[in-house]
Amino acid sequence: MTKISKAACIGGGVIGGGWIARFLLAGIDVDVFDPHPEAGRIVGEVIANAERAYAMLTGAPLPPPGRLRFCPTLAEAVTDADWIQESVPERLDLKRGVLTEIDAAARPDALIGSSTSGLLPTDLQRDMKHPERLFVAHPYNPVYLLPLVEIVGGEKTSAATIRAAMERLAPIGMKGVQIAKEIEAFVGDRLLEALWREALWLIHDDICTVETLDDVIRYSFGLRWAQMGLFQTYRIAGGEAGMRHFLAQFGPCLAWPWTKLTDVVDLDDALIEKIGRQSDEQASGLSIRQLERIRDENLVGILQALKGGDGGKGWGAGKLLKDFEQSLWANGGGETMPADPSQPLRLVETKVSPAWVDYNGHMTEHRYLQVFGDTSDALLRLVGVDLAYVEAGHSYYTVESHIRHLGEAKLGQAIHSACQILSADEKRLHVFHTLHDTATAEVIATAEHMLLHVDSKAGKVVPAPAAVLGRVKAIAAAHAELALPEGAGRHVGQRR
Repeated sequence: MTKISKAACIGGGVIGGGWIARFLLAGIDVDVFDPHPEAGRIVGEVIANAERAYAMLTGAPLPPPGRLRFCPTLAEAVTDADWIQESVPERLDLKRGVLTEIDAAARPDALIGSSTSGLLPTDLQRDMKHPERLFVAHPYNPVYLLPLVEIVGGEKTSAATIRAAMERLAPIGMKGVQIAKEIEAFVGDRLLEALWREALWLIHDDICTVETLDDVIRYSFGLRWAQMGLFQTYRIAGGEAGMRHFLAQFGPCLAWPWTKLTDVVDLDDALIEKIGRQSDEQASGLSIRQLERIRDENLVGILQALKGGDGGKGWGAGKLLKDFEQSLWANGGGETMPADPSQPLRLVETKVSPAWVDYNGHMTEHRYLQVFGDTSDALLRLVGVDLAYVEAGHSYYTVESHIRHLGEAKLGQAIHSACQILSADEKRLHVFHTLHDTATAEVIATAEHMLLHVDSKAGKVVPAPAAVLGRVKAIAAAHAELALPEGAGRHVGQRR
């Protein structure tokens, strides 16, 4: 699968910042150009929210995050990138100028995507010397969580460019959909514009408030749309007779004088003030960043629920998440084998995210077990017990654990976990993990685990195969020269 090796983002606002976070969390280095004086702060806050969301979204091993660099010029930012994402304000003259500048400075083989939500790619590529590599890559906010990207080519965009763009989205957990013809506002925003226009009339005519209208969406058809979209939802509404019956029964309603869809509401000062006031009341004092975090938590919950749909196979965006996680597990989160296996294996590097802390600002108990579990998983991948091995029907199961809390892991703190194999035989693997503060090397917690090798299909303990056992015993032999770690063999309540 073709992957993005390095990205450049021109513009770091709401959409540009989301692209930056999406690339970074996929392990891709990103160079950014944005002349806004507070671009660093704005992008940093978006990245912090994205990291918080990903900590809730998946337990799969993410790759080491990419490197973020702010560049003083556009040309410097795009020089070495193979995917360049333009996300400047929605003005044709501005975007044309920026894209022409990108075109002049970028590598000949670089893909250039525009985040426009309504401008035609043919108009955008007019002044470019290499217009064949320009396409619209229209995402949805938040880009780091919502996976859809509308891919739209202009008159001069090559078919090879469209194929290359589509191929490079799956490895970063996104779904590209190719729009066959370029139209103003493409597909998603055409649908949203229709709903938005009707919603404005309902507020204008005092039929309901903005909060009531949002409640109608989020407590009803919004939940259906999240997993089945429009046409599949209406297919079900047709009962056993399906879509044809639905169209025959409800089609005539389209001619009834219900809607003001083609009549544009006058957004005068009075209507703007009405909507603004009601929106302020609805927010109840919550800041934009707080609302973003609430939105992210809700989206994570929906995506996680959809991941378990269709009997565990995944459904809709949840299936996409499940497939993305499968690729993360298969890749194992990057290289973990240390240069010196005679020392405890430093297998997990992370930091305490906002999603991991409790009301005290400290990492909550079950997150310690998660980090230690990730450490065991990293060890197993190291000895050959990877995703393919597990899918074939064998694995190691943890049957006993003892965790000691010796310090406190706090919000934002960099931590790492190391593993020492205490003993191993053909069926058992006895390990001791130590969690450290990366800055001071202080021991924060330890965990001792006993794992058994199992045939998961038969549901019984069986000997590990020679290939796996050989790798385990090689590390165990090296670790046998180490001193027994302090705390090994303790039980709960034992005096020091």
